[in-house]
Amino acid sequence: MRNYLRVGVVVAAAALLAACAGTPPASVSSSSSAGSAAGSAAGSAAASSSAAPASSAPVNAAFTYVNNLDVVTEWDPALSYSNEVIAMNNLYEQLTRSNPTTGKVDPLLATSWTTSADGLTWTFTLREGVTFSTGAPMDAAAAKAAIERTVSLKGGAAYIWDPVDTITAKDAITLVFTLKYAAPLDLIASSAYAAFIYDTKADAGDLTAWFAKGNAAGTGPYVVESWKKGTEDELKLKANDTYWGGWEGSHYTSVVFKVVPELTTAVQLLQSGDGTFIPRVSSAIFDSLQGQEGISTLRAPSFQNLLAMLNTASGPLADANLRKAVAQAIDYDGIVTTLQGAMVKATGVVPEGLLGYTTDVQQTTDVEAAKAAVAAAGYGPDKPLTLTLTYAAGDPEEETIVTLMKANLAAVGIDLQAKALAWETQWDLAKSEDKSKRQDIFVFYWYPDYADPFSWFINLYHSANPPYFNLSYWDDPQVDATIDGLQAVTATDREKAQQEYVDLQKTISDQAISPVLGVTNYQRAFASTMTGYVDNPSYSNVVFVHDLTPTA
Repeated sequence: MRNYLRVGVVVAAAALLAACAGTPPASVSSSSSAGSAAGSAAGSAAASSSAAPASSAPVNAAFTYVNNLDVVTEWDPALSYSNEVIAMNNLYEQLTRSNPTTGKVDPLLATSWTTSADGLTWTFTLREGVTFSTGAPMDAAAAKAAIERTVSLKGGAAYIWDPVDTITAKDAITLVFTLKYAAPLDLIASSAYAAFIYDTKADAGDLTAWFAKGNAAGTGPYVVESWKKGTEDELKLKANDTYWGGWEGSHYTSVVFKVVPELTTAVQLLQSGDGTFIPRVSSAIFDSLQGQEGISTLRAPSFQNLLAMLNTASGPLADANLRKAVAQAIDYDGIVTTLQGAMVKATGVVPEGLLGYTTDVQQTTDVEAAKAAVAAAGYGPDKPLTLTLTYAAGDPEEETIVTLMKANLAAVGIDLQAKALAWETQWDLAKSEDKSKRQDIFVFYWYPDYADPFSWFINLYHSANPPYFNLSYWDDPQVDATIDGLQAVTATDREKAQQEYVDLQKTISDQAISPVLGVTNYQRAFASTMTGYVDNPSYSNVVFVHDLTPTA
């Protein structure tokens, strides 16, 4: 499930800090912008590096992505909704690609598009001369078939296409979408999940079974060379020789996704030149790598936040005043300080850079008000208030935050019983039909499927029975009605949509549905020979490898 992507890296041992010590050379700051034919412009962040000398000669190098978790959990591009996003976005492409710098989307497999005044008809003109890695042409009929198959399987993030009524391949390069209600289809078509265009005729039999063997049928710059599940070098990709974007100049012509659970080992691979990119490092390691020869570091903002979903339906927190006491007891500034750059303070549910972001909703700490609310509810030394909390095992940032929360709540008279669980276990308990098995507080990360806030609201705050990701179990018909209309408003009146998102966040805050514990800063480390990297928060932890330029 989605949470797999969110599991943090293991805290490094002091031994590595010692190994990383020494007199660093002078470092330089730089920001880069990828400029390939694929047009994957994105938000950028400054990188500190001690760079290797650039080479003017073409370099065909191997790129090694050092990941702390297994890479592939689902091969079918229609169903993929987890870790494999880092590989799938190098094998497959969408019609468009999100550009957080401009707040718009850029052409990818579609070169242009138009929409009717009412937002109900979208016409995409496709790039000519593109083929799938199977050799079949990528035309309007093929794109229509891919999206319709994704919708029909109803898995992963297929819900993103819910506004679509019909798709018509008007001719070889013209794809027309008729919608049931207005929606920002250009954004939807850029989604990191469920928006891939693929060859539905790649296998005449069971296509899902064919994909499950480690096969791919995309238009992306790479193809699968080998997949060895359960091994360190789990996945290897090689250049797609027929890629429409071409291979002129210096490129990484092979990609290895290496599974290395221990951060200490991952950093050693980077230092030795056997690794190219580590997506997440701890703050201590990040700081220790500053200025090291041959290594660049980057701290980049993300669209990922950490939420504490409070149980509004059963248990003590069904009392809104007690929920407010929990929210007021949490030291949000203390969380940011303790994590030393790995997280920034949230304002509302929507992270900065997306429609709906606001500074009008603040996460505030008020210990005395929290104490008074707990006492007013009848709890005290003779009747202690005990709450249960669950979070994902193996994430040191979550563990640190939960430890702080336990102390924060103890200070206002609440005994917090926290359990670190495997994600599937945590999630299954939260969805249990037996409400007595559900937690009082469910801590987990969320990030959008595409660069739009709708994902938070439809998944986390719209009523759902049985529950899926609405793990506060909130059920407010008026809120549901507003959420149901958000996509249509976004497509036709963004100013009104902005206000509706802000109003929803005020309601969520006022009722203490889900205190936002912070917004993640990605702390990345990579080889200085890897140039042209631009961090795109719309595609969590994805490196668009073809856009990079390796240097000698």
